[in-house]
Amino acid sequence: MFLLGIDLGTSSIKASIVDANSKKEIASAQYPDVEAEISSPQKGWAEQEPEMWWENTQQAIKRVVASGLFDAQQIVSIGISYQMHGLVMVDKDQKVLRPSIIWCDSRAVAQGDSAFKTIGQAKALSHLLNSPGNFTAAKLAWVKENEPAVFEKCDKIMLPGDFIAMKMTGEITATNSGLSEGIFWDFQENKVSEDVLKAFGFSTSIIPTIKPVFSNHGEVSLEIAQSLGIKAGIPIAYKAGDQPNNALSLNVVNPGEIAATAGTSGVVYAVSDQVAFDPKSRINSFAHVNHRMDNQNRIGILLCINGTGILNRWLKDNMGGGISYQEMNEKASKIAIGSDGLVMMPFGNGSERMLQNQLYGGEVLGLDFNVHSQAHLFRAGQEGIVFSMKYGFDLMKDLGVVPSVIRAGHANMFLSELFTETMVNVTQVPVEMYDTHGAKGAALGSGVGAGFFANIAEAMAGLTLLKVIEPNVAQKEEYATAYGNWFSKLKV
Repeated sequence: MFLLGIDLGTSSIKASIVDANSKKEIASAQYPDVEAEISSPQKGWAEQEPEMWWENTQQAIKRVVASGLFDAQQIVSIGISYQMHGLVMVDKDQKVLRPSIIWCDSRAVAQGDSAFKTIGQAKALSHLLNSPGNFTAAKLAWVKENEPAVFEKCDKIMLPGDFIAMKMTGEITATNSGLSEGIFWDFQENKVSEDVLKAFGFSTSIIPTIKPVFSNHGEVSLEIAQSLGIKAGIPIAYKAGDQPNNALSLNVVNPGEIAATAGTSGVVYAVSDQVAFDPKSRINSFAHVNHRMDNQNRIGILLCINGTGILNRWLKDNMGGGISYQEMNEKASKIAIGSDGLVMMPFGNGSERMLQNQLYGGEVLGLDFNVHSQAHLFRAGQEGIVFSMKYGFDLMKDLGVVPSVIRAGHANMFLSELFTETMVNVTQVPVEMYDTHGAKGAALGSGVGAGFFANIAEAMAGLTLLKVIEPNVAQKEEYATAYGNWFSKLKV
């Protein structure tokens, strides 16, 4: 028996096949081969076409099926991980009404702030655990206010993973974890927030049927199955946002455990059993994949830096002259800690929650034409990302998050030894590196949802630790000085 995991990222779609018995990845494929574009019709906007996601998903699945490394007719469940906070709107015929307003779009800050005042700060934070900010509900409010004809046609709203599940099965479902990331979920009442619906003027009818994260979210239709080369009737047995899913893939499910990712955005994700929130909503709290309404609190406390891998890609595309990421890392590693005073602020990918929704913009500071080279830019970029995460780490301590170790998958920017070592030495927290990724985690999650595994612990029993990176005590002061220089130039 095989499990299929789909990871709907901002840059591409990855499909992974996992053997249900050994829990090992058998095959994987990615599509497209180049990173997908983000449309930005106006400054601070970010959109992608849901139908593009669906086309890319189909191509990724067809590629993995064509590998010939497994019997596609033996796939027994499907799990979906997806980029968080995106808004997908469909009419009664399940037709997409407009491009998706994705996670790094900044246009709805004013709508979120207005609802925060209407609901009342104390009540919003205690019930929603966040300000409505710039999340999915606020994005829908922006459409209601600015595109009323589109809003009037809307039958259901979805997150990106819900949309892919709909295309595969014809059914539209939501989860409490997903609704919490959209700031629709009331943690005190354990239901969709009446305060949010009232503040924005939304009808309850736009919310899909709510099901547990690990459950049957519909079965693959005959037409889609034939097109993809798999059998009909396979259940979509798991759906989760990419960060909760990444934590699951690293077996970060219990209070005190911490995961990190560094893809297009950079995230530190801690699990707590406390319904905790940041009064300034710089750090966000969502329902984790194993949060239950019967008083098993599992809250994912999330720090997000929008400008992470996207900054590294920008440097590669615009400053790299055709070199690879590996060559960039090699060049950067030859530069001294602190990049000889060159400082980079990686905040050029939309408003940053950590900076209270400032549309800060990317910055290069202290550039000396007689000292700094291409390699300095590469190192300053990676250091700027890590320094931003260190700043967020310090904010997380106020919520009781004091990590003794961070778990990460050997993927994206964690493929860079320089990036990983910088993070370890700046935070003074060891990193455990595992051979896993989002699509594999989604596949294993589907095994839990379909009942092939008794619980999460059984599904994750095969997780392989690749290495542990410990802080270098001899470099502690150098990194502290470099961080201090960066922090002195941060405008907060």
